[in-house]
Amino acid sequence: MASRSCERWVRREPLGLEALAMDQKGYRRGSFQSSTSDEDMLEIAGASLDFSMADDDPPLDREMGGFSSYNGGGMNGTSTMMDFLEEPLPGVGTYEDFNTIDWVREKSRDRDRHREITSRSKESTWALIHSVSDAFSGWLLMLLIGLLAGSLAGLIDISAHWMTDLKEGVCLAGFWFNHEHCCWKSNTTFTDRDKCPEWKSWSQLILGHGEGAFAYILNYFMYVIWALLFSLLAVLLVKGFAPYACGSGIPEIKTILSGFIIRGYLGKWTLIIKTITLVLAVSSGLSLGKEGPLVHVACCCGNILCHLFTKYRKNEAKRREVLSAAAAAGVSVAFGAPIGGVLFSLEEVSYYFPLKTLWRSFFAALVAAFTLRSINPFGNSRLVLFYVEFHMPWHLLELVPFILLGIFGGLWGAFFIRSNIAWCRRRKTTKLGKYPVLEVFVVTAITAILAFPNEYTRMSTSELISELFNDCGILDSSKLCEYVNDFNSTKGDDLPDRAAGPGVYTAMWQLALALIMKVFITIFTFGMKVPSGLFIPSMAVGAIAGRLLGVAVEQLAYYHHDWAIFSGWCSQGADCITPGLYAMVGAAACLGGVTRMTVSLVVIMFELTGGLEYIVPLMAAAMTSKWVADAIGREGIYDAHIRLNGYPFLEAKEEFSHKTLAMDVMRPRRNDPPLTVITQDSMTVEDVETIISETTYSGYPVVVSRESQRLVGFVLRRDLIISVENARKKQDGIVSTSIIYFTDHSPPLPPSSPSMLKLRSILDLSPFTVTDQTPMEIVVDIFRKLGLRQCLVTHNGKLLGIITKKDVLKHIAQLANQDPDSILFN
Repeated sequence: MASRSCERWVRREPLGLEALAMDQKGYRRGSFQSSTSDEDMLEIAGASLDFSMADDDPPLDREMGGFSSYNGGGMNGTSTMMDFLEEPLPGVGTYEDFNTIDWVREKSRDRDRHREITSRSKESTWALIHSVSDAFSGWLLMLLIGLLAGSLAGLIDISAHWMTDLKEGVCLAGFWFNHEHCCWKSNTTFTDRDKCPEWKSWSQLILGHGEGAFAYILNYFMYVIWALLFSLLAVLLVKGFAPYACGSGIPEIKTILSGFIIRGYLGKWTLIIKTITLVLAVSSGLSLGKEGPLVHVACCCGNILCHLFTKYRKNEAKRREVLSAAAAAGVSVAFGAPIGGVLFSLEEVSYYFPLKTLWRSFFAALVAAFTLRSINPFGNSRLVLFYVEFHMPWHLLELVPFILLGIFGGLWGAFFIRSNIAWCRRRKTTKLGKYPVLEVFVVTAITAILAFPNEYTRMSTSELISELFNDCGILDSSKLCEYVNDFNSTKGDDLPDRAAGPGVYTAMWQLALALIMKVFITIFTFGMKVPSGLFIPSMAVGAIAGRLLGVAVEQLAYYHHDWAIFSGWCSQGADCITPGLYAMVGAAACLGGVTRMTVSLVVIMFELTGGLEYIVPLMAAAMTSKWVADAIGREGIYDAHIRLNGYPFLEAKEEFSHKTLAMDVMRPRRNDPPLTVITQDSMTVEDVETIISETTYSGYPVVVSRESQRLVGFVLRRDLIISVENARKKQDGIVSTSIIYFTDHSPPLPPSSPSMLKLRSILDLSPFTVTDQTPMEIVVDIFRKLGLRQCLVTHNGKLLGIITKKDVLKHIAQLANQDPDSILFN
């Protein structure tokens, strides 16, 4: 998960978000410049706007620093008097960095493109072939995304497993083997399978023996050194090459999918660095997971592959449909749960999710899971490290401890969100945020020093979850399975509930200490400048709590099987309680408490275990967890980080219940300067250039005249700048005194007047309007469901003002007693 602090290393250009009404200092665009203050610079990698490129849609993945002024168009125009935009100019119809896309315009453009292809398909065979390839391109793109995401996930899994084991020793048969693979061909007995001669700990390699205090200290020292090396390498790579690669990326992806543009966030450098540093961060032993960042990796794959297909490269709304499917593929390979991935994309990250995207998400998740299964990174023919199968059914009375786990998960989730947000806010408002490398070094050192003495924190978190989920069998050598055996009562493979042995009690104390450590260290780890996911640490906290409760209930049933609550279903010598199931339910509860997922969470956990009969316990725990966490705080961790970072995200799930009107929110307010407008046929090029240089608005209403204020349409600042600059360079006779007109016919002027510039083609003749008496409840719904950038307010047909997405977000924040200035990159 990304924190706002991820973004301190690079500066932003000022935002011209949504339309005019929000004045921002220091806007610099094109040849119209004004002063820029450091306070108004967003600490995110910006992008220069170079409109000389041949493609009319700047790629989303360009990693560019600095800001260049607009340098003209590169279009061969004619000197005749004409509508200057009969042919589209490079850059017109596209968006600046840190702006919101116009969903309505993008969808309209795609419908026009589709209609044109369909009509041409009847004219020739070649056009028909083009129509078929256009229809098939979406499915081909999903195939490529699935293949690439699955391959990268397999590479990350294999590399992370090997580097995690490298902290403890090395394989003599081949240094590239991890501990498990190294011992596969060994002739050791089953009970000594982890002590094969081919695998040497660092003390055995350096000292020649692995016993004694000095050997323990040496192993301890090497463990800490490797952990520090991996984490420092990760943070330095992120800081030096791709600042966007830190965190999990899910809050930013949610914001991008809602229509916001952050150029470079899904670029090739981000993909490369995130893949490498994710392996390093997971291997360092920090309390983080790779599952969240894998969603970011898959979305980077989707964005980069979009450039192979024109209809996705040139249409931001179509590209976001692809990114929704890519997010599903990311969860599919993270958990080996293709259906859960589709539901996660639908429930948690996607803003616009039509039925067609559902099918394509399903296909992308399927291909990604198949690719990962073909690679078989864990060598167990499973998609995840902690796949388990339980054999005993659960009893109705066990719903009570399952619900208790749900309550714990909700409390933990609410506690974690509040603590982590407080820490992240402190990080970005104090000097702490200026020393990201030192922060990572200190947290890694503390984590490694505390983790090594406890075998349950020393092992990777995925292995820990796998062990906690495990249902003890006869051959299990784990301390969690060291029960007092009475083989006379053993029936087949099923072991009865038994008395806990010394190993179980030792494991319980170690797990309790591990739980305390994980609860607190994760708060400080999450949001650092390394790739970090929250799924696995949250599941680990819940799995530990669940296993502790499961063993407690198991021992209670063993020693008190004659109690009324056990007597009906748990007789002596029977296998009644499965502690691994409690661990699984606890993992689901804690993950639900942090993320507030419900449906997708249950399906993901069900796909992890392959046990259909455990859906009810999972549902009970997930819903209880969500209810408890929502009672304390409404926001999940992703929404909390979106608000912390000030991203312009309009949450579709929340109800707007206040009785305010459009006139209460629109700009200009009383005592504000009048609304800046452009007249349809009476302003010169110099007048328009003056308006652009003196204001920072991202668009302007066009009216019949200043006196009438009758609305004609709306024109975007970016399109206006590009068109005027190109007309000056490419069209003869355009000077500062040339009249700009947006009508079909030129206005009557004296013969000696200079050439006029017609810009009707860039005018939106159907901007969304509401009256000043429209309830804000309806306005908010319009913004949510249509994805608007701005909405004009009229009274009896006359233009009164404008409401932008930023105004809506500020109004909602104000009504919630939050700081309205926190909206939009505070």
